[in-house]
Amino acid sequence: MQNSKIWYITGASKGLGLSLTKQLLLKGEKVAATSRNVKTLSKKVGSKYAASFLPLEVELTNEQSIKNSIASTIDRFGKIDVVVNNAGYGTGGALEELSEDEIQQSFDVNFFAVIKVIQQALPYMRKEQSGHIINISSIAGFAPGTGWSIYGAAKSAMNGLSEALAQELKPFGINVSIISPGWFRTSFAKEESIELNQNQISAYEHIRTAHQKFKSIDGQQIGNPEKVAAVLLKLVNEPHPPMNLFLGSDAYDRAFSKIEELADSMKKRKEVSFSTDFE
Repeated sequence: MQNSKIWYITGASKGLGLSLTKQLLLKGEKVAATSRNVKTLSKKVGSKYAASFLPLEVELTNEQSIKNSIASTIDRFGKIDVVVNNAGYGTGGALEELSEDEIQQSFDVNFFAVIKVIQQALPYMRKEQSGHIINISSIAGFAPGTGWSIYGAAKSAMNGLSEALAQELKPFGINVSIISPGWFRTSFAKEESIELNQNQISAYEHIRTAHQKFKSIDGQQIGNPEKVAAVLLKLVNEPHPPMNLFLGSDAYDRAFSKIEELADSMKKRKEVSFSTDFE
């Protein structure tokens, strides 16, 4: 049996983050988990795992708040083995409709908070010369859907960051993985986890139709969040973990379809691509 690891998980009070926290504790892992409301988080997890669980009230747009939470985790458990950047929310709307504030807030939580967490955790992980950073992206970061341009952009930025970061951290024995889930049966399709644009332009009625379809799948999503912890536990114990992992058959199929389309398009235009080289 593998020795238990110390996990630091953001956005743990609901959805995938809460399910992951509970399942990891059940499997004997130690978990520091963040939420904007620590009382709610503690109540949902319960007191059964008090010795292994550290609930942390953190504002992820505040660097000092993150720094304090990382320090508290080190004080309590001695180190951090796995960082899971899970916190995030969906931002829906056509690009033309979205306000500057809506766009900025989306990137603040879905992208810049990830940077802040990693920057604060890395000094401790480098000291240990080991660790694993898991960034929870979305299939929308690889193959975006209609009406989610900014959300897709933020997740795509996270993916690019992660792939470059993996090269930076390889000499320190720190792995980086991107997890891209499809539709999981969590609260993500509910209003508490998504923010739709306030300004609506009548020409974008097809965006409203797409959003309504998205809301209608609530409770019928194919992904089971209770199965994610087992996958991540296996992942962090692999000697050569994957850079990209698509979770859910829907995410796999959507990604594979895009890859095939891209490969086909590249082959058809290979001569054009090569034509800009020096003779």
